[in-house]
Amino acid sequence: MLKPLITICGTTGVGKSKLAIELALHLAKKQFGDQGWRGARVINADSMQVYKGLDVITNKVSQSEMEGVDHLLMGFKDPGEQYVVGEWVEDSLKLINEMHQRKEVPIVVGGTSYWIQHLIFPNRLAKPNEAPPTSDALPWNPQLRDAIQALPDNLLTLFENLPRVPPSAKADPDAAFQLHSLLLLLDPPVGQRWHWKDTRKVLHSLTIIRTARRRASDIIAQQAESSTASQPRFRTLCFWLFAEASYLEPRLDSRVDDMIEKGLLEEIRELRRIADAATQATDSESTSAHNDYTLGIYQAIGYKEFHNFLDNPSDNIFKESVERMKISTRQYAKKQISWIRNKLMPAVKEANAQADTVSLYLLDAAEVDQRWEDRVQKPAIDVTEKLLLGESLPDPRSLSQVARDLLNIPDKSANPLDVLQARKKRQCEICTPQGDRPFMVEEGAEWERHIHSRAHKRLHARVERLGQLGDSNNISSNATGTVTSL
Repeated sequence: MLKPLITICGTTGVGKSKLAIELALHLAKKQFGDQGWRGARVINADSMQVYKGLDVITNKVSQSEMEGVDHLLMGFKDPGEQYVVGEWVEDSLKLINEMHQRKEVPIVVGGTSYWIQHLIFPNRLAKPNEAPPTSDALPWNPQLRDAIQALPDNLLTLFENLPRVPPSAKADPDAAFQLHSLLLLLDPPVGQRWHWKDTRKVLHSLTIIRTARRRASDIIAQQAESSTASQPRFRTLCFWLFAEASYLEPRLDSRVDDMIEKGLLEEIRELRRIADAATQATDSESTSAHNDYTLGIYQAIGYKEFHNFLDNPSDNIFKESVERMKISTRQYAKKQISWIRNKLMPAVKEANAQADTVSLYLLDAAEVDQRWEDRVQKPAIDVTEKLLLGESLPDPRSLSQVARDLLNIPDKSANPLDVLQARKKRQCEICTPQGDRPFMVEEGAEWERHIHSRAHKRLHARVERLGQLGDSNNISSNATGTVTSL
């Protein structure tokens, strides 16, 4: 019998942490079911909130708001450290096992739905420690062996002497690009998935090749064929807090204004100071030398948007920076919703083909001030109690009209290899300053946003004026960008 897990996902600004705390406090009041479940702890599933301090830019819940409920995997990484999905899943599973042994209910909450999905469903991540140890007796995959033998000398030497620590794309872009070029030649599907600046992920994939003597994409494909690949680890309740754009976007804009009042710029200045100090350090054994100050927390919304203002502070640039941050926040919210609808929901549908093991409920968080109790809190508590008591759960579409409208599962593949292919990167030749520094964007909605952006159109017009667009170039369908699939 699968043990219970509650997950809470959704965009920023819909009250995910608030609901997690309310559920935990409710579950502490009494025992539930024959198993005697009582109490809960919260596991953070926000990839930015794992970093120490920086409470404003990451929108961490405050100590007073936690109301004594434990929040785990929050605020324990230094800026510059990378912390990827596989590490988070492993750490979360250890904590969940401990909670289950104490008859506590784990509540996983955060906006990084990608992490939550990999926690719910096993066998979707290729891990070096799951591969057999390298030995002379372990044969190489024949196609992989041929690819290795065809490598140019410099990349063959790199493959035979992979770095122990991923290079910083900012401090050593040549090393980062070489590492990515190596992966593209040995495992194209995975190489196309990662940005060349994601050196941690690129090195991780190359390490799998060295350890398993197989491509990571081949391991993922084999795992996808397994009959257990779509089956969840736990009897999962997934609460999706949703607010329509007309309600959400003004709330997000106000949140940005509040963050600035609470000290956002001071945190951004501190992040830049840490990165600058690390760049200037010459001690190769220092901790900073092992960190990458272009990824992790340095991808948080706000850091890039205020870059120009910190260099050239003025009222006009400040206003532009604020507006860019608001736009980025709204765009990220759309991406979060897209992931849930196009990735998580198909995986849930596949998991429930034989029996209901993952129940996804949309809770209408549009009017969080006026209708929170009857539209979010009470339905969530009611469904949670029914699960723990072993009672039948209500139809997810019965909770609201919004749920009826949105809980139509899209007919998309949940196969991990298909998902890998769907998220590959494309190089924009127009925005690439030099061949070994490609500007890369994920296919689909991100690519469409990019080719319609003012920055891309400005560069495209400049290149056209210079007469540098030849007839052989592959221009996108609306003639706004040149495409190279990596």
